[in-house]
Amino acid sequence: MADLLGSILSSMEKPPSLGDQESRRKAREQAARLKKLQEQEKQQKVEFRKRMEKEVSDFIQDSRQIKKKFQPMNKIERSILHDVVEVAGLTSFSFGEDDECRYVMIFKKEFAPSDEELESYRRGEEWDPQKAEEKRKLKELAQRQEAEAARQGPVVVSPASDYKDKYSHLIGKGAAKDAAHMLQANKTYGCVPVANKRDTRSIEEAMNEIRAKKRLRQSGDELPPTS
Repeated sequence: MADLLGSILSSMEKPPSLGDQESRRKAREQAARLKKLQEQEKQQKVEFRKRMEKEVSDFIQDSRQIKKKFQPMNKIERSILHDVVEVAGLTSFSFGEDDECRYVMIFKKEFAPSDEELESYRRGEEWDPQKAEEKRKLKELAQRQEAEAARQGPVVVSPASDYKDKYSHLIGKGAAKDAAHMLQANKTYGCVPVANKRDTRSIEEAMNEIRAKKRLRQSGDELPPTS
C-alpha cells in the first residue's frame, strides 16, 4: 500500500515554482490584451465602414455633386472605402505620393474622369475643365495646321527684295555677269590679248636685229678718226 501511494505521488507533476507562475500570468495577461485590441480594431473597422456608407449614400443623393474628395487615409481605410464605393456602383481612385498622404476620390458613373483629369490629379494639380477645353482646342488647331502644311508641300520662301535693285547704285542696272568683259585666252601669250603686246616680232627677227646693231657698233669703233 505504501509502495502504491509512493508510485502515485512520484508520477504526479511537481507544483510550479514561483517563477513559472509569474511567467504564465504574464502570458495570460498579454493574450487578453491582444484579444481586446483585436476586438477594438474590428469594431473600429465596422464603425468606419458604416460612416463611409453614409457619406457615399449622401453623395449619391446629392445631384449637385459629381465627385467627392476624402481626407488622407491609411491603407486599410482606403481599402474599406473602395469596397463601399464598388458596392454602391461608383468609381474611385487613390492619389498621392506618400502612403500617409494618399487620399480617395469618388465619381459618379455618368461623370467618370477622363485620362487628362486623372493625370492632373496624379501630378497633384487641381482639375480645371475650362482650361482643359482651351488646351484641347489649341491642340486640335495645331494638328489641323500641320495636316494642311503637309498637304500643300514645302513652302518656297522668296526674298523681300532683289539684290540687283538694292545695289543698283553700285553695280548699275545691268547684271555683273552681263557687264563683265569676256576675255578669250590666247594659246601663245596666255590671257594677255595680242593687241596689247607692243613687240610683235618673232624671236628670230629680234635676234637678227640685235646682231646687226652689234656689228654696226663694232665697225664704228674700228674706223680711224678723221683729220
